[in-house]
Amino acid sequence: MEGYNIIWRCAFVKKELRKKGLDILKSLVGEERNKISTEIEKSLYQTELWKKSNVIGITISQAHEIDTYPVIKNAWEDGKQVAIPKCYPKQNQLVFYQFTSFDDLETVYYGLKEPIMEKTKELHRDEIDLMIVPGLLFDNRGYRIGYGGGYYDRYLVHFPNHTIALATNRQLVEEVPNDVYDIPVQHLITESGVIY
Repeated sequence: MEGYNIIWRCAFVKKELRKKGLDILKSLVGEERNKISTEIEKSLYQTELWKKSNVIGITISQAHEIDTYPVIKNAWEDGKQVAIPKCYPKQNQLVFYQFTSFDDLETVYYGLKEPIMEKTKELHRDEIDLMIVPGLLFDNRGYRIGYGGGYYDRYLVHFPNHTIALATNRQLVEEVPNDVYDIPVQHLITESGVIY
């Protein structure tokens, strides 16, 4: 019974933290959001991870998130391949597809942009050099609060290469509760630069 209570408390705390993270991101609007995104991008492009990676895994940002459109465009300009995820809820999994144009996207549930399978090419996780992992909150150990589906944690269990997250300083917290299923990111960049 005690184990169940611990799991329940962890889930409750994560739910509260998830709401806090969403509120933080939604409070960033207009010029402030653009300025923070630009500073994060500059720091990303200076890293050896970015420079040495040929294939980047990344999500298409929503309006309240750090803007990933410029990151994707920059990757293409640098001759990199870009892979974005398609979510398969019935199988509880993500599959990444290489895409070469924003015309290769469709809007699915919750307004998410995903690859059109007929216009894109599936990539195995071994083919992705650098995975940019989304999240709402992060701690200094790399643990994160995501959107609650566990898709990235399941994907990253067998991901053999580098992971990095892009976040604002406001998204950093002292500690994110974690369990055995949570996979930390290896590196984090904010508008202050590379944090770890």
